[in-house]
Amino acid sequence: MPLLLQARGDAALAAVMRRGPLLAFDFDGTLAPIVPRPEQARVSACVSGKLRRLAARLPVAIVSGRSGSDIAHRLGFEPHYIVGNHGAELVAQEQDATASQLDPVRALLQARGAELRQAGVMVEDKGLSLALHYRLAPRPQQALELIRATLREVQAQCHTFAGKMVENVVPAGAPDKGRAMHLLVQECGAPCAVFFGDDVNDEPVFASAPEDWLTVRIGREDRNSRARYFLDHVNELGMVLERMLAHLDAPVLQAG
Repeated sequence: MPLLLQARGDAALAAVMRRGPLLAFDFDGTLAPIVPRPEQARVSACVSGKLRRLAARLPVAIVSGRSGSDIAHRLGFEPHYIVGNHGAELVAQEQDATASQLDPVRALLQARGAELRQAGVMVEDKGLSLALHYRLAPRPQQALELIRATLREVQAQCHTFAGKMVENVVPAGAPDKGRAMHLLVQECGAPCAVFFGDDVNDEPVFASAPEDWLTVRIGREDRNSRARYFLDHVNELGMVLERMLAHLDAPVLQAG
């Protein structure tokens, strides 16, 4: 993956911005730095201010593993779309069935609650998905092994995937961020999309993006990522947003 902030990446950014894309962002690790406790996460005033200016001119979406209701007050601006639970919230007719599919998992986690808490695991129920956080566990690797051993008992009812010090649980066959992004592009009528993400649950977007989308991964640690460009750190996003605004204001050069 080439670096977005180099000349090649900036040229690609300029080209896609001229087309009026949907701008979409993951939340944790992308718009907001990863923090020890999920409830502490916020978008900086600098980033939210630039996003507010972009949202006045282009459709902007937040597509996150968090629930949509958890995200809204953390942004500092109002996007056109907020889609939570790894994309599942966008498919409204499936939500009731999706939530109930996780009931056997909830029952198991409740039965094992004392053991999980003792290991430092925090269970977050987001309705359409579950997240088992172990960032604050005194022995993180042992906590992860306990989580995975526990979830093996219900593996037929759910799909699990790792995140940054978290194990995510969604119903088997649940929609993902890739599906959500394609539905959002269709709904808003944009010709293409720009998407920024940083984790495993963003890979369905990277993998399914058409050639004319621009996809960016925050962090280069996953060399198998399907994103087209990368940024080294979440702190670089503010510079990219400023470049996006500049490209919107740049005059279009006429051929000949």
